[in-house]
Amino acid sequence: MKYITTIDDKEFTVEILEDGGVTVNGKPYRVDFESINGQPLYSLLVDGASYEGMVYPMEDVWEVLLGGYLYRARVEDEREKRLRTAAGGSQAQNANFHLKAPMPGLVVAVPVEEGQQVQAGDVLLILESMKMQNELKSPQDGVVRRVRVKAGESVERKQVMLSVYAE
Repeated sequence: MKYITTIDDKEFTVEILEDGGVTVNGKPYRVDFESINGQPLYSLLVDGASYEGMVYPMEDVWEVLLGGYLYRARVEDEREKRLRTAAGGSQAQNANFHLKAPMPGLVVAVPVEEGQQVQAGDVLLILESMKMQNELKSPQDGVVRRVRVKAGESVERKQVMLSVYAE
C-alpha cells in the first residue's frame, strides 16, 4: 500500500512492502517499529540504526516527537490525497508556531525568553515525561512572543507552552 505523507509542505511517498520493508520516495529501508509497553513511546530501527519517538494520532495529522523535534505529519493513501487535492483542500501555512506539549510532563527548563530571536533547531523548552528529558526545538526562525510556562510547572498534552512568530 502506498501513502503520501506531508511534513512541512514536503511530500514523501511511502510504500509498505509485504516483506516488512518500506520505500520512501523509491528508496528501500529495513524497518522495525514497536510500541514500548503499550505507550505512545515507540522503538524504531531503520537499517540497523535505533531511534525512540513519541507518536500521537490527532484529528487530521500525526504528531511525532523525534530527536527533539515535533513533526506534524499528514498521512493519506493515494486515493484520499487525490480527493483532497481535487476538492481544493490544501493547508495554509501559518507563520506563527505555537509549541504545544506533545505529552503530559514537567517543564524542566525554558532556555529562551520573550523577545528573544531564535533559529530553526534552537532548544525552546526541555520537557520531562516518562523519566525522559525531551529538548523541544524550534522548527523555524523567529522571535519568541509569549512564554506561558516556567520550570517546575506540570503541563497537559496539547497545552500551549510558548509561541514563536516569524519575522
